[in-house]
Amino acid sequence: MSESVPLTIDGKTIELPVVTGSEDEKALDISKLRDATGYITLDQGYGNTGSCTSAITYIDGDAGILRYRGIPIEQFEEAPNFIEVCWLLIFGNLPSAEEYGDFSERLTKHAMLNESMKYHFQGFPNQAPPMAILSAMINALSCFHPDMIEMDSDDRFITAAARLISKIRTIAAFAHRSSIGRTYNYPNPNLLYVENFMHMLFSEPHAPHETDDIVRLAFNLVLILHADHEQNCSTSTVRLVGSSGANLFASCAAGVCALWGPLHGGANVAVLEMLEQIHKGDLSVEEYMRQAKDKNSGIRLMGFGHRVYKSFDPRAQMLQRVAEKLLAHLNINDPLLEIGRRLEEIALNDSYFVERKLYPNVDFYSGIILRALGIPTNMFTVVFAMGRMPGWIAHWREQNLQGSRIGRPRQIYTGPEMNDYVPRVQRGWVSDSAADIIPGRPRPTFDL
Repeated sequence: MSESVPLTIDGKTIELPVVTGSEDEKALDISKLRDATGYITLDQGYGNTGSCTSAITYIDGDAGILRYRGIPIEQFEEAPNFIEVCWLLIFGNLPSAEEYGDFSERLTKHAMLNESMKYHFQGFPNQAPPMAILSAMINALSCFHPDMIEMDSDDRFITAAARLISKIRTIAAFAHRSSIGRTYNYPNPNLLYVENFMHMLFSEPHAPHETDDIVRLAFNLVLILHADHEQNCSTSTVRLVGSSGANLFASCAAGVCALWGPLHGGANVAVLEMLEQIHKGDLSVEEYMRQAKDKNSGIRLMGFGHRVYKSFDPRAQMLQRVAEKLLAHLNINDPLLEIGRRLEEIALNDSYFVERKLYPNVDFYSGIILRALGIPTNMFTVVFAMGRMPGWIAHWREQNLQGSRIGRPRQIYTGPEMNDYVPRVQRGWVSDSAADIIPGRPRPTFDL
């Protein structure tokens, strides 16, 4: 017999089924609550509301656990391979040699953009935000690949997934090159995924960019650690848009828009802005941290603490180790990176921050790593989107396979009660015609 919990409202008792996840997570199924009682639940920010069941990613924020399809995230640190993780998230298993080879071949085949899309880039002003360009161009892909809108076979879906994962790096690199007035670098079929992105981003005709193994592995890990994070804002957006039957391109373009927000994907940008503020303001790190403890100072400590993780962010711990190795390898002397290291040291040893569990999070270290790699700050969130793409695709596919209903949240109305329309002259208008309000415009022969 399935477990349930009784709920009594207005003298009437109903049984709410208990749903138990594979990690013994418990949820109350309230899908019939309104029909049975007339009540709904109110949970602003959805912090206590499960919107779906999913077999993709598991998080235990209290214990600092993150797993992709059951595999602890730490197991990807030694030999990080983003494409392998893409397949794992989307299809639920680590790829065989044949599956990996076929998917890699599709990524190479579909890296190019239709030449007509170059004119779209030229239509954007140089100062256009790269995330705005990224969203627009991903949405535009459905115009150039209309055959991908209807996913009527597994092979067609695999091709669509490969197109998105491959083309997002091309779009990202083209957006950056366009913003700085440089010629576009076409994808090189002889380069691996990360190397190809770095080539498209940084190569010049007289100086081809080369990516060494340590840089390649570090960037692979950055992408992997951003690949999925359960029902975050952008992933939930992809699922909500996709629930309407919207195609994969449109749904992922919506995910880019959600990720663009400074409270979501823009957090690592805020970290670098904080470091710049400390450096340019000639403010000591110790003084900044002292002011960060004062709620009235207006100073905020960016890149510390996390809504989900209440002890530590396992992704941050991994990136901390990678950051130390990368900075030593590149022999970088950057004052902002030194400030970041000092902030970390103070926060980890100050009881104020430790008691509040304000540990450095993934945004803190990813910002430092991307800066060390020469990635422009306005491209940080774009890189985040590149990493998150396989997670979005995985959730879009899972939802479609489950056949879930269109998303339609409820609300509690707090506006005015029954109201009446007040005629215009009673609101101070010179007449009851809208045409009389617009100076210099002749009155039309019909009433507006």
